[in-house]
Amino acid sequence: MELKNTSALVCGGAGGFGEATVRRLVAAGAHVVIADLAEEKGKALESELGSRARFLATDVTSESSVQAAVDAAVETAPLRSCVIVHGGPAAAKRIVNRKGEPYSLETFRRTVDVFLSGTFNVLSKAAAAMSTSEPTNDDQRGVIVSTASIAGFEGQVGQSDYSAAKGGVIGLTLTAARDLAPVGVRVMCIAPGTFYTPAYQMDEEEAQKRWGPTVPNPKRMGHADEYAALAQHVIENDYLNGTVIRIDGALRFNI
Repeated sequence: MELKNTSALVCGGAGGFGEATVRRLVAAGAHVVIADLAEEKGKALESELGSRARFLATDVTSESSVQAAVDAAVETAPLRSCVIVHGGPAAAKRIVNRKGEPYSLETFRRTVDVFLSGTFNVLSKAAAAMSTSEPTNDDQRGVIVSTASIAGFEGQVGQSDYSAAKGGVIGLTLTAARDLAPVGVRVMCIAPGTFYTPAYQMDEEEAQKRWGPTVPNPKRMGHADEYAALAQHVIENDYLNGTVIRIDGALRFNI
């Protein structure tokens, strides 16, 4: 899939992974819609990158909000790529605490709504827009890259809601790829391990000292641009479809 002179939608485009992805796609010649709720960061990135980047405040749990972002992308050029990499809340609690109390069902629902239902919301609407565009010479119309986590495979203590949501994103991948094959839309998923992003709210040096040694090789946290490089490759390689790629330095979460 060629990126030059096409549109791309990056949901979570103002965050760590998202910003790195936006930068790569713009550098490759795409017109990119930065869809995020972080207005200050999103507008600053839009201003820095110029005419081929556009920020749009977007809530992935809202159908109308996501549709507006998709429509904005389609207005500029054919929508060929969509990267879903938004952040969100998580309980960070054991299912039952030491007092014998479970955390609230509402907290679990909120996490699943943002990470899993939000992913489906973006995926389905982006795919619908792609399905009506003119195909390429290889009968391809677009590619959607979702983001899970290795916690979707081996979640740690306190990650029940997050692991369930990301496991759902993993499970969605192959089925969505099969559903969308007749219209020439590919679906892939990236499952990152421990990456340094601003979400850690500490200096990278401190974060690397704390979490870097747990990674087998290389012994460091990942860099956001390494995620973005993989996302770009997935978009450009038409034979990648229906699977999940772990990018984790061989890390496996322990208890």
